[in-house]
Amino acid sequence: MRLLLVEDDAVLGPSVRSALQRAGYAVDLATDGLEAEAFGDIEPYDIVVLDLGLPKQSGLVVLANWRKKGNQVPVVILTARDTWQEKIEGFKLGADDYVGKPFQMEELLARLNAVLKRSQNTTATALSFSGIELEEDTQMLIHADGQRHALTSTEYRLLRYFMLNPGKVLSKTRLTEHVYEYDSDKDSNVIEVYVKRLRQKIGEELIQTRRGQGYVFNPDNANPPSI
Repeated sequence: MRLLLVEDDAVLGPSVRSALQRAGYAVDLATDGLEAEAFGDIEPYDIVVLDLGLPKQSGLVVLANWRKKGNQVPVVILTARDTWQEKIEGFKLGADDYVGKPFQMEELLARLNAVLKRSQNTTATALSFSGIELEEDTQMLIHADGQRHALTSTEYRLLRYFMLNPGKVLSKTRLTEHVYEYDSDKDSNVIEVYVKRLRQKIGEELIQTRRGQGYVFNPDNANPPSI
């Protein structure tokens, strides 16, 4: 999943970015409000972690401008614990959740997962589909018979995106945009390689090719993932 982290602290920003990357997110880091708004206008993020106290333009202005433009990307706000007025204003502007500083990464990751699943209309605590389960804490693929497969970070992000969008036709361009970071070498042909790897682990039938369109994850059973 593609995530925009907006944090101007020179120590906290890179630290949180690294932790989010280890958790399986493709992360872009913006360090001021104008840069953040521009990134959000251009790139198709799945979710944003937005600090409020930013140089050049506040996080609340960034959020307000996105919503005015019709950008409904899910947003989790970072804010000081005692600024309850900013939390209320953030919710009024369309924020989906908030995390108070200082925070534990486990809390931020849990809230991100919850917001992402709500945005995809599923409240499942684990992603499970057609006899396979994606264990998000370990980034492992688990089959119904108990077999476990380790996934690379790209395989994990790709399979997670497929499982959060069952039954949808996903072009190689769209998959590339949601699996790789802004400054990555985005060769959409590489997606074919990773789809082939996933098919070897989950079975050929779960990811079907639509010629000239892209791929569909289990198109014959487009129910939301369940436990």
